[in-house]
Amino acid sequence: MSSTPPSAPAGTPDLVNEGVRRTLARHPRPAGGDPVKNLDAPVVSLSGMVLNNSGGAETLAPKRKPDWLRAKVPGGPGYTRLKNIMTEHRLFTVCEEAGCPNMGECWSRGVATIMILGDTCTRACGFCNVKTGRPATLDKDEPRRVAESLSLMGLKHVVITSVNRDELADGGAGIWAETIVRSKAACPEMSIEVLIPDFEGNWPALQMVIDAQPHIINHNLETIRRMYPAVRPSAKFDRSLELLRRVKEAGGVAKTGIMVGIGERDEEVLALQDDVLAATATANGACDILTIGQYLQPTRNHLPVDRFVHPDVFAMYKQQGLAKGFRVVESGPMVRSSYHADHQADELTSILRERADRA
Repeated sequence: MSSTPPSAPAGTPDLVNEGVRRTLARHPRPAGGDPVKNLDAPVVSLSGMVLNNSGGAETLAPKRKPDWLRAKVPGGPGYTRLKNIMTEHRLFTVCEEAGCPNMGECWSRGVATIMILGDTCTRACGFCNVKTGRPATLDKDEPRRVAESLSLMGLKHVVITSVNRDELADGGAGIWAETIVRSKAACPEMSIEVLIPDFEGNWPALQMVIDAQPHIINHNLETIRRMYPAVRPSAKFDRSLELLRRVKEAGGVAKTGIMVGIGERDEEVLALQDDVLAATATANGACDILTIGQYLQPTRNHLPVDRFVHPDVFAMYKQQGLAKGFRVVESGPMVRSSYHADHQADELTSILRERADRA
C-alpha cells in the first residue's frame, strides 16, 4: 500500500519530496507519537494502520473525498478583520494550526477559536496537524493579550483551546485560569467555552480551570477506547471520562467530541455514547454536549482515513445521542469541536431555561 516517493524528472521541481520535507519538519516524530512513560497496554494492535516514517517518510494515496465534504475557501471582510486582529496581538488559532475545513465559514461570521500556551504541543497524536516538539518559554503576558483582542472582536461566544504543555507542573492551568478570568472581565456579555487538555490527570490543575467558571468546559475523547493506542497514545480513555465527570460534579456544563472514519464502527460509536453518559453521571446530570465529525487526514504523515461516513449515518448518531440523554448533539461530516459552538450554547441555554420554567 505504501511506497517511497518518486523522484521528480530531471530539470523539474521535486514537489513531492519537497512536500514530504516540509511535513517531516513540522512533525519530526513518528506518526502516532513516541513511546511514553504511562502508556497502557493496547487492547488490540493497530500498528498496521500507522504510517511508519522513522526511516524515511512513506506515502499512502488519500481516499477521494465525496461531494458532501467540500469546504469554502477562506475570504471576505469578516475573515480579514479577524485575521488582522490575531496577527496584531500575536495570537494563535487552532483554526489555522490544525487546518480546520470550516475556517472560512466561521471567520467570515466572526467566530474563531483562540489557541493559548503557544503553537507547539508536547504530544504527537496520530490525527493532529498541530506542530509537535519542545515548546518555547511560557508567555505569561498571553492572558492579557487574549482578553484585549477579544474585547476588540465583539463576539457573543468564544472558544479557547490550547496545546498540551506536559512539561509544565500544572500543564498550563494557571495561564488557563488567568485567561478565562481576564476575558470575562473584558467581555462581560460574551460566553466562554474552553477546550482543555487532560492535564495528565492533575486534578488540582483541572480545579483551577473549573474555579475560573467558564460557561462550557469541553474535553474531547476524539475516538473510541479501542483506538487510543494509535490515535491518542499519550492519553487515557478513562482519565478523560473522569475529567468530564469532575466537571459535572462541580456543577459545570460538560462537552466532548469524537471523530469518525478513522477505524471505528457504528456500533462502537453508539456504545461510546452509553459509556460517556454512564461514566459522567452525577447528581448534576451527565455530559451535556456531544459533537461527532468526519476525520480528515491532514497530511500523508498522519493516520489514514478508513471510511467516509454518510450524512444519513451522522443523522442517526444524533438521533441516538439525543434519545440516550445528551442535551445537545452536533453531528455531521464537517462538524468540529468549535463548529457552531455559539449555536450549541444558545440551544443548551434554551433547553435549561425551559426545564427551569417547567420546574
